[in-house]
Order: sequence, then C-alpha cells, then structure tokens
Amino acid sequence: MKLWRILLPAVLAVACHRPSPRVLVYGGTSAGVIAAYSAAQSGADVFFVVPEGRFGGMTSGGLGYTDIGNKQVVKGLSKKFYRMTGAHYGQLESWIFEPHVAEAIFQGFAAHPRIRVMPGLWLESADTLDGRIRSVTLSDGSAHSIVQADQFIDASYEGDLMAAAGVSWTLGREDNSRYGETWNGAQLLQGHQFPDGIDPYRIEGKPSSGFLPGLSVMDVTPGKGDSLVQAYNFRICLTDSLENQVPITAPAGYDPDRYELLRRLMRARPDRLSPRDYLIWSRMPRRKTDINNFGGFSTDVIGLSQAWPTASPAARKGLFRQHKEYTEGLLYFLGHDPAVPEPIRREMLRWGYAKDEFGGGLSPQLYVREGRRLVGEWVCTQADCEGRTDPEDAVAMAAYTMDSHNCRRGVIYKDGRAMVKNEGNVEIPGGGPYPIPYRALTPKRSECTNLLVPVCLSASHIAFGSIRMEPVFMVLGQVCGMAAAMAGSGAVQDVSVPDLLERFERDPYLDGSTPDVLMDDDSPQVEVPAGWMRERGSTGYGPTFLRSEPGDTTGTVLYRLPALRGTWAVYAYQQNIWANPYPVYTLEAGKARTVTPVDMQSVAIGGQTSGEWIPVGTADLRRGGTLSVRYRAAGDLPCKADAVVLVKQEP
Repeated sequence: MKLWRILLPAVLAVACHRPSPRVLVYGGTSAGVIAAYSAAQSGADVFFVVPEGRFGGMTSGGLGYTDIGNKQVVKGLSKKFYRMTGAHYGQLESWIFEPHVAEAIFQGFAAHPRIRVMPGLWLESADTLDGRIRSVTLSDGSAHSIVQADQFIDASYEGDLMAAAGVSWTLGREDNSRYGETWNGAQLLQGHQFPDGIDPYRIEGKPSSGFLPGLSVMDVTPGKGDSLVQAYNFRICLTDSLENQVPITAPAGYDPDRYELLRRLMRARPDRLSPRDYLIWSRMPRRKTDINNFGGFSTDVIGLSQAWPTASPAARKGLFRQHKEYTEGLLYFLGHDPAVPEPIRREMLRWGYAKDEFGGGLSPQLYVREGRRLVGEWVCTQADCEGRTDPEDAVAMAAYTMDSHNCRRGVIYKDGRAMVKNEGNVEIPGGGPYPIPYRALTPKRSECTNLLVPVCLSASHIAFGSIRMEPVFMVLGQVCGMAAAMAGSGAVQDVSVPDLLERFERDPYLDGSTPDVLMDDDSPQVEVPAGWMRERGSTGYGPTFLRSEPGDTTGTVLYRLPALRGTWAVYAYQQNIWANPYPVYTLEAGKARTVTPVDMQSVAIGGQTSGEWIPVGTADLRRGGTLSVRYRAAGDLPCKADAVVLVKQEP
C-alpha cells in the first residue's frame, strides 16, 4: 500500500503526543463544519476529512432559500451562521443568501487552528475492536493514509463511516407497521404529480410500442416498505444579470426526447405558460435564483438516486454526471424545444448561470436528500414529529413538515387506462417544534461507543424527512462536536446530556460571548391584555403567538425583561404585512423611553417563514436597570404579537 507521506507523519505525531481528545469528522456538510469547529472550540484536536473538497454541503451548494419549519429550533452556531449571513446583507439574520457568501462563512469556521483539514480523501475502511473505531483508512485514489482518533463523527449525507464501522443502519422506507406510522412506505398522493391521463407509451395510444424509457407498471400498496430513497436534484443558481451571466447551452449528448413526458405534461396543461409552473423559482439577492423541483416533471431525477447511498466513489461520480447532464439538458430544453410554449422559452432565455457562483455552472453539490440511516437506541418516528413523545435526553428540536420527494415514477391503471404517475411524495404537517433525543445520534452501546451521527441519524424514513433540514443538521453537528470533546477517550453514550445542554445554553457560540435574551409570547413575564388570544400556528416564532380582535388598538402587550447590564439591541418578531399594518413599540430602559412605530408596508419579509426580526431600538443599561417592551397595534385589522429578543452589543 502506498502511503500518503506528507500528511501521515504529522497526523501520527499529533496522535502520539497531544493529551487533548482527538476527533475525526468525516464529511464537509454544514453539520460537518459545525461539528469540527465545535469540537475544536471545546478543546479537541480535529481531523476534518472533506471528501468533497468544499465546505457547507447544500447550505453553500445552492440551497440559499432556507428550508426551515420554525426559527425557534435554530440555536447555537447554526443561528450564528444565519446572523453572519445577515451581517453580510445588513440584517440581524438572513435566511436567503448567495452560495458564495455561505461558503466563505464555512471556510472561516474550518480555518480554526485546531482543525486539520484533509480535503479530497474518501473513506476506504474502518478498523474496529471491541466496539470502538480505532482508525480509518482514507484514499485519494492513488495514495492512502491511516488516521487514529478517540472519537469519530460521521457527518456525511450517505452514512459511509457508520456503515464501515459495522453499526446497525437501514435504507429506504419502512413499512407503516414497523413503527405504527401512517405516512411511511409507498404513497400515491397528489403532490408533485402528473394529472390523470398522461400516456406512458412510446407512441401515444399504442400499447404495442411499449412504455417510454424508465417506465414500468407499479404495484402501489399504500404504506408498504421498500428500499427506495427520495429523488435527488440540484438547487440551481441562475441570474438575469447580463454582466454576470453564462449562457445555458446543451450538454454533450443532449437528447430532447429524454423530456418527452414534460412535452406531454405541457400539452395537458396549455394554460401553464411560465417557467414557475414547472420549477420552484425563488428569488435571491443580486438577481439570482434558488430553483427547486416542482410538479410532475421537473429537476428531480426520479429513480436515479437509488444506487447512490451505497455506491463507491467512482460510481457516485458517474451518477453525479448523469444528474448533471439531465439538469443541464432540462434547462436547455425549456429555453429551446419547440414543444415548450413560447412564453416559457422567452422567459428562460433571459436567464443564465451566474459567473460568480460555481464557476458559472451547476453546483458541485448534488442534493442527496436521503442516504443510509442509523438504527440507534432511539428511532425518531412519526410519533415524535406529531409531538406524542417526550424523550428525557432531548438535545435539539425539529419543526418541518413530514416531507418526502417522490421515490419512483411508473405506470398505473385507472379505469382500465394506463397512465404515468409519480410515487412517494408526502407533505404532512406535524405538531410544531418537537425534540430530538441524544440517543438518536449514537449507535447502540453494544455496537460502537465512539461514533456520533448528526446527519444520517436514527430515524424512520418519514421522520427523517422532517428532521433533514440544514439548520437542524448544524444544531446536531454542534451537539456531536461538543459531545465528542466531552467524551474524551470514553463512551459517547456516557456523556451527561444535562451537562452538555448547560454548556450549550451558557455559551451557545462557544466563544464566551453573552447569549441572547429571548422572551416569547408564552413567557410568564409577558402581560397579555384582555381580549387577546394565544394561537398555535406555523407562522409564529415558536409554536404560539398572540392575536388581538379586529380594531382593538387599546390593549398593550407588555414584555418585562430581567435586570441586565450593558448595551443591548432589541428586536421584535413581526409576522406578515396584513396582520400587523402599523405596530408601535415602546422601549423603556431605566428612565429612557424610545417609541418605534413600524410601517410594515416598508418591511420586507421573505423566506419560508412569515416573520422577521424588526429593530425596535437600543437599550443602554451599562449602569444596570430594568427593561420592558410595550407592543400596541395602530390599525383596524387583527394584530399579532410574538417574541422579543435582546442581542448584547459587545464592546
């Protein structure tokens, strides 16, 4: 075996002479970056293996229109990331950002002096003994290296390290009967679906011509388990800025007939004359996009994801190329094929790849929505998503819809007629923010005691579909990084969850800075006037918010905050424009009063959640003092009051 002679001696020297815990993080995802940084800030020496050669996974790979069910679940360094994107755009937080902005932030995290970045290396094997990983063998395709560590974190999207370690894992969709679920297994629902009647035959109306390539008859038994995973795609960054534009051209081997089903779908819906009828088209800063899958035929390459999770690095390169060719061909097809309605073609030709993102092309990061999943001491299921469990070792929260993209495309018969359908798409709201236990991040003690898994965590297919959002992955990455450092050379299962949570709450950014002071609407210190109601809903910060009766402008919601010292910037969480036309805030810091009327018509609220932090004022409490915020409506519509947060202004 040829050794990697430059790095290996340095790695072994560190392993032999440093008393600090040695933590190896595998995977350059957003969770991997945060895990590596958290472990390093917690006193560990970190070997950060980045097979992709880039930092941030999907968060820097085009998914800038952040998927997040509720911002309350985002804490610690995950929140700091969105504060840093916010600083770039002149806001407290920004959940909509350009890919290169995100990547620069992750590069800053990875530049920690205690992190040794090992780019371009792929896992070959793991050496285990008596339930512990002793070392891993890495390769760049020609040279190899063996790296030892005390603790290991698998932060990959695929779960390669946990599989090599021999712990229990699963792939695909469990049968509903496995965990007493409703939305797992096969599901033939209406989301991102073909309408009835789309002909599946090569020659329309002629069964003797056979089915179009890739189609076969599906046996859809609702809730039946299988080994299928969600479809993958790219989150596409285009721009209509001519100065920053690279034209969309046909890829090598372009075959327009690959998109025959899209032609038939367009003919079936002649009234749909915009690219946005076939693509989720989210606008981003500086005239860019974050484009995602939408409808029956779009950017998801349904079926091609199935081999990816367990494929070799070489095989994944081939699958990546196929996804890339499909996507480039689709974009070209939409702008040039005569079967595409002229308004769609005209609009598509206004757009091109952004020169300043990904070298002027598609992202190098495929959206691997689902790979292997750990089977640990606790398996998160639909019951967790619906708030029907109460694990005592909760370390994080999730809040997204139980969400799965389609897993397959095929032919069904309805009223004796063959037609094309997609299968596997599920979009079912859960019960609001819910806890994720530490036991879902660790293997069974009998299998391995020095491995943590923040991405391919222990969850059923449908629960993973809710948990799998990038902000949540970053929170889980921080938990794993801190836990690995706390475990030292011991068992990760023995880490004290109360101690971990105490450290997290006391120093969420792991830099000694003062934590925010947050007061949500359900805090006992919030005084609610008569006539106001507390409502549950996905539009608030957290599970609830306050709502007034229409035209009630006399009641004042009073937030009494604790005695503080220092200078604090005060923000209020404001929901959508129609609900709060002209709220008035009064900030009372000691004897000083600041009145802040907010014209919501001038406030831009974007993204998946319907609220943003609005600046109320700055409180000077350097000599100490009490602080309160009064909220009063000033319009004739029902008004909503929600959370208030204070952010310490460091000298």
